[in-house]
Amino acid sequence: MYFIGIDVGTSGTKTILTDSKGNILATATFEYPLYQPQIGWAEQNPEDWWDASVKGIRSVLEKSKVDPREVKAVGLTGQMHGLVMLDKNYNVIRPSIIWCDQRTAKECDEITEKVGKERLIEITANPALTGFTASKILWVRNNEPQNYEKVYKILLPKDYIRFKLTGEFATDVSDASGMQLLDIKNRCWSDEVLEKLGIDKDLLGKVYESPEVTGKINKAASEITGLCEGTLVVAGGGDQAAGAVGNGIVKTGVISSTIGSSGVVFAHLDEFKIDPQGRVHTFCHAVPGKWHVMGVTQGAGLSLKWFRDNFAHIEKAAFEFIDKDPYILMDQEAELANPGADGLIFLPYLMGERTPILDPYAKGIFFGITAKHTRREFIRAVMEGVVFSLKNCLDILHEMGIEVKEVRVSGGGAKSKLWKQIQADVFEMDVWTLNSKEGPAFGAAILAAVGAGEYQKVEEACDTMIQKVDSCRPNEKLFEIYRRTYKLYNSIYPRIKDLFNM
Repeated sequence: MYFIGIDVGTSGTKTILTDSKGNILATATFEYPLYQPQIGWAEQNPEDWWDASVKGIRSVLEKSKVDPREVKAVGLTGQMHGLVMLDKNYNVIRPSIIWCDQRTAKECDEITEKVGKERLIEITANPALTGFTASKILWVRNNEPQNYEKVYKILLPKDYIRFKLTGEFATDVSDASGMQLLDIKNRCWSDEVLEKLGIDKDLLGKVYESPEVTGKINKAASEITGLCEGTLVVAGGGDQAAGAVGNGIVKTGVISSTIGSSGVVFAHLDEFKIDPQGRVHTFCHAVPGKWHVMGVTQGAGLSLKWFRDNFAHIEKAAFEFIDKDPYILMDQEAELANPGADGLIFLPYLMGERTPILDPYAKGIFFGITAKHTRREFIRAVMEGVVFSLKNCLDILHEMGIEVKEVRVSGGGAKSKLWKQIQADVFEMDVWTLNSKEGPAFGAAILAAVGAGEYQKVEEACDTMIQKVDSCRPNEKLFEIYRRTYKLYNSIYPRIKDLFNM
């Protein structure tokens, strides 16, 4: 039996094909643009996601030579919070406002006023946040009433792909948790929140647990993708929950540190628990009946990509001639810089920030620049700043009494030996990598295997399909340097925060 996992990411859609033992037989990634019409805005076209998904499915089938009749199920995952609005003819009404968009501060105030700050956290486990979907819905209603009047269905990014594959309007509890419309503890839409915000529940899809079957590949999708009509499609999960499944974060004590476009520190919860200050998110997990808590930093890999695109012209030019990834060259340059980047500190707030400051107006900062600093210190400062933001998340988990015995690293950042070492040194713990580095797409495939009946439980599937490969041990000689630098890092934002929104 074979399974497909599709991850609708921010920079591209990744598709993988795996067997029931977790061996990945083929992968494919197709990229697409992100649009920023104004500072702090971020949009994408859902049709681009669908085009990339179709190409990905066809590609992995062709590469693997697997008979489509042997593909038993498809699992879906993707970037959370994105707003997809369809009209009665199932056409996309406007570009999707995606997770890192920061335009909805006024709508967050509106949500807080209508629901009540404490009540909102009681129900949705989080304060009103600009990244979440509810505030995006209200923004369209407040600013584009002509578009809001056309709305027939509201979907999340991966659920748009589900609709195109199956014709079904559905979502899962983990991804729906990030809409701020779900009763997190009871794992269902909140009638109270929807009523207070004036959002019709009929606009939303049916909510499923992540391994449940939500539909089957229809004739139109079969013809365009090459999958067999009737192939199962399971609910799947938001990218962080699915990525956690792909990393085996399905029991207490084991956490993941993921550096993708955003950065996430993720822990499994057997029982519902929230941070009263709302600095980290409590969501339903992709494991039925369980929850998870995660701290999110907005600009993790995004920060290094920003630096690459705007300042690493030499590395990009070298790529053209020697066919070497610019990120590898940047890694090698950063390794030449001293730990702590000789006092150069970077705050990775390029898209505002969630954990721990919850400030959509925050901006990126390079602090402590001197004539001594070169490109290598700037690159290292970006990498260290991202890890410091992840350490902020980890510190809050400790405050909440969440046990941390083991850290597993994933995402694009896990490909960097230096970034893994910096995490080990700053966290002062071993960090582990696994047999699969495909993260959310692999987790989606695992959920598909459970949904198809290959495994009875998600935990059972993870025990078989996931293996630890190697660890990166911390360098105790660097603990004091990073403790001192981290203390300085944490002192900068409070001193300048009032300047960001002037």
